[in-house]
This record gives sequence, structure tokens and C-alpha cells, in this order.
Amino acid sequence: MAQLAVENVSVAFPLYHAESRSLKKTVFAAAAGRLGEDSRHRLSVQALRDVSFTLRTGDRLGFIGANGAGKTTLLRTMAGIYEPVAGRITIDGAVTALLDPGQGMNMELTGNENIRLRALFNGYSEARIRQLQEDVASFAGLDQFLALPVRTYSSGMVVRLGFAMATAISPQILLMDEWLLAGDASFLDKARHRLESMVRGAEILVLSSHRPDILLQWCNRLIWLENGEVRADGTPEEVLRAYLPPEQFDHAWDAARKHA
Repeated sequence: MAQLAVENVSVAFPLYHAESRSLKKTVFAAAAGRLGEDSRHRLSVQALRDVSFTLRTGDRLGFIGANGAGKTTLLRTMAGIYEPVAGRITIDGAVTALLDPGQGMNMELTGNENIRLRALFNGYSEARIRQLQEDVASFAGLDQFLALPVRTYSSGMVVRLGFAMATAISPQILLMDEWLLAGDASFLDKARHRLESMVRGAEILVLSSHRPDILLQWCNRLIWLENGEVRADGTPEEVLRAYLPPEQFDHAWDAARKHA
């Protein structure tokens, strides 16, 4: 049984050149109400403030909020990329964090070499590695480009490779930012069933997205973040009705029902 507990977590980023008058003016305009001092008395931006929730097997949690609300920061903190300045995160289970299309890839290596590297990291046997390579190659549709360094790929090609590798391995606790929902329409249509299968297979899902229809389909709980704090926590329908204008909610509700 997987479990994830976030207890009174706060995250702050110090501003190392905050004495500059022009910087101060810019920061105060952009981060009004979110400035404070850290333990060394440095001016800092409070990215998250006193966030708490607990998840168990079967939970599907979504984050919503405007850009800069703290959604990605919270995901990165749960993944161990950022260290809280207060509170703690307790995890029981293996975490798979899909927060960046190029995450875990070496841009100097070829696509095929990156697939093999990912497989070795997961302790796969040679037979399983070949199976993974075939699966990723077939799904990504990059053909001869897999023999070229990833640095030569377009951004769309990096997303295709990253998506194919990310969704080829079954997670226990899945932390996912919305880059997985990016890409051209034809690719998204092809990717939907594969991604939905991965989401169903995870014991716990935590997803950040601006797509209310996806949140309605995949989540059984939503947290609305605003200025680094929890503004609302409840069912997707309850929270989205409060967050969205009525016409936008109705559109999202109809779109979610079509794909149900």
C-alpha cells in the first residue's frame, strides 16, 4: 500500500541580489504578499506556505491554479528536487516523477542510447531492454532519428521520446506535470490511451494541469493553489465550479463526459 503525506510544507527561494533597487522594485511588483526573510535574514520569495495533505492507494490528486501559484514547485518538492524550509514529506512507495520532457536524458547521446540508459537505471535484463527499445521506437515514431543525438531533435521530437520512455515503465506513485499533455493533435490522440493506461496502473497519481477536462476525468480530488497556499481542497467538481467561470466549467464538464 503506497502512501504520501505532505505536512505543513513551506518552500522559499532566497534573492541573493535583493539590495539592488531595480530588482527590489521588480520583485515587489511580481511577488506582492509573498516576500519574507529566511533564517539568514535574506529577502526570499515564499513559493509554498503551510501546505498539507495525505494520499493513499487509489487517490488521484490534481493541482490547479494560475501560473506561479506553486503547482510545479510543490511537485518538485515532493520529488525531492527542492528542500522544504519547514514541514516534511513522508513517502511509502517508489516515486516516478515526470516533470520535464528531457528529464533523465543525456542530450549528447542518441535516442537509442537514452532508452538503454533508462532501462539500465531500472535494472532491466538484456531481454527486457530490447523489449523496451522496440516499444519506445514503435510508439515514438522517430525512426532513423533514434540513431542521432537528442540535441539534434526538435522540441516536439524530444516530447515524443520523453513521453514514450516515461509511459513504458509502470509507476507506483506517479507525479506528473502537464508537459505530458503537450504535443501535436495527432500525437495526443495516439497518446491518450497509453497515458490513461499508465495513470490507471499507478497506485497514487498527482497531476498538475490547466486542463479542467483532464482533471475531471482522471482525478478524484483537487487542490486549488493560490500564492503558494491551499485555497480549496475537495472533489474535482466542487473545486472547479469555484475556480472556473460557469461557461468554462460547463464546457470542461461536457468534454470530460465525452471521454468518460
